[in-house]
Amino acid sequence: MHQPSLALAVALGVLAQQAAAGGFIEDSKASLTLRNFYINSDNRQFADAPSKQEEWGQGFLFNYASGYTEGTVGVGVDALGLLGVKLDSGKGRHYNPTSASYGGTVFPTDNDGRAKDDFGSLGVTGKVRISKTEARIGTLLPKLPVVTYNDGRLLPQTFEGGQVTSNEIAGLTLVGGQLEHAKGRNSSDARGLSIAGANNARTGQFVNKFYFAGGDYKVSDNLLAQY
Repeated sequence: MHQPSLALAVALGVLAQQAAAGGFIEDSKASLTLRNFYINSDNRQFADAPSKQEEWGQGFLFNYASGYTEGTVGVGVDALGLLGVKLDSGKGRHYNPTSASYGGTVFPTDNDGRAKDDFGSLGVTGKVRISKTEARIGTLLPKLPVVTYNDGRLLPQTFEGGQVTSNEIAGLTLVGGQLEHAKGRNSSDARGLSIAGANNARTGQFVNKFYFAGGDYKVSDNLLAQY
């Protein structure tokens, strides 16, 4: 696990002093989502592996988003708790062609090549708002043209890094930031970043800095310019 960044620690320290301020508690929201996921991929009429994949699990997604403290600079904190529990799987149906370094289709892989009984993670995000500009650092779920988190399995993929979003000019949204690690949808651990399909656990090239920046401009109600 990675140590919290200094900026996040400072944000949480300020938050602890101002938690009683109006808006932080009153505007907070929390939700618990239950997700049941089953996958069956039967390829036994062909010679290519895997011949059959079949797994079933129950997911729990707890999402908490605070409001902001009062004042010119508003401070808040979000939290995302994820837990996946195995309901059915087997060594022949889990299928992991590499090693425990990479998980299977749904669950992480144990040392004996079987799916783990459960997996999960807790992500915390510190946030600061000034006027119509918001900065977030910690666990992120980006939905941008250049990077989008994957939510196609039992638990969603998450990223670690920082992002700034500004809406100071009417109709214009500016965004920029840096991503440092990603936690796969079948993993409890954050790892370096790589391009899908270009790497594997033994020979792949991984980095921990991905910079992004862009803007959206609403030309009219039916036209959005984006770069």
